[in-house]
Amino acid sequence: MKILVTGCHGQLGRAINKEYAGNTNVELVNTDVAELDITSIDKVMNMIKEVKPSAIINCAAHTGVDACETDLDNAYKINAIGPRNLAIAAREVGAKLVQVSTDYVFAGDGDKPYTEFDRPNPQGAYGKTKYEGERFVEQFGKDYFTIRTAWLYGDGNNFAKTMLRLSETKDTVRVVGDQFGTPTTASELAKMIVHLLPTDNYGLFHGTCEGMCSWADFAKEVFTLAGKDTKVEAITTAEYPTPAVRPAYSVLDNYMLTLTSDYKLKHWKEAAKEYMANLV
Repeated sequence: MKILVTGCHGQLGRAINKEYAGNTNVELVNTDVAELDITSIDKVMNMIKEVKPSAIINCAAHTGVDACETDLDNAYKINAIGPRNLAIAAREVGAKLVQVSTDYVFAGDGDKPYTEFDRPNPQGAYGKTKYEGERFVEQFGKDYFTIRTAWLYGDGNNFAKTMLRLSETKDTVRVVGDQFGTPTTASELAKMIVHLLPTDNYGLFHGTCEGMCSWADFAKEVFTLAGKDTKVEAITTAEYPTPAVRPAYSVLDNYMLTLTSDYKLKHWKEAAKEYMANLV
């Protein structure tokens, strides 16, 4: 099985490579922006026709939530047009497509976990562009898995590493305590993708670790696991203004996984413990 991976240098791309490492039945063709510009339909078609992959895993995205607000054209190109191009090319060669989306497609003004059957209502540029990517894949794709994830962290710059860096110089860190979601390791998401890809269980899925917490709770867990004495002061979103609106409550329910399989992702605390153990 030949799998083309876009955004291979990102946190999820690296996790995908780790999951398939040593698997002699899978050949990964790794690409990043230098090798493949997913915003160009011609370049995508040429690459896919040349490689003829059995599957494409799209890990490429414009993930700068605040930057997307002012870099709107690029956000639409990478997050919407890119997935459209890959969906068209995948259909052309009969390849499966994995498209990764986000909890930001929801408004975040509810108080119960969102299922795949809840209506998206993105509030910021990042969520809007990612949602248009979902719609393009649905429109142009055939054999696809669209997976919405949240609060992703892995091998790269992320919240956990930022907290650890701050703990080196600060006794107390101020972290938002009124935004709720589910920290999800790139490793757990990669395992879910590897599980789904050989199946015909196509469609839209939520893919996050189990459970929920605030960013402040997540920070406390990181410090506990790292054996740090750093205190966490929970603050409000209003005390930490950002250019882009963040969902106040974007917990995702992996409802489609529950309905269509017996596969489960780990609880976020268990996944965090595993991540931190491998980090040290």
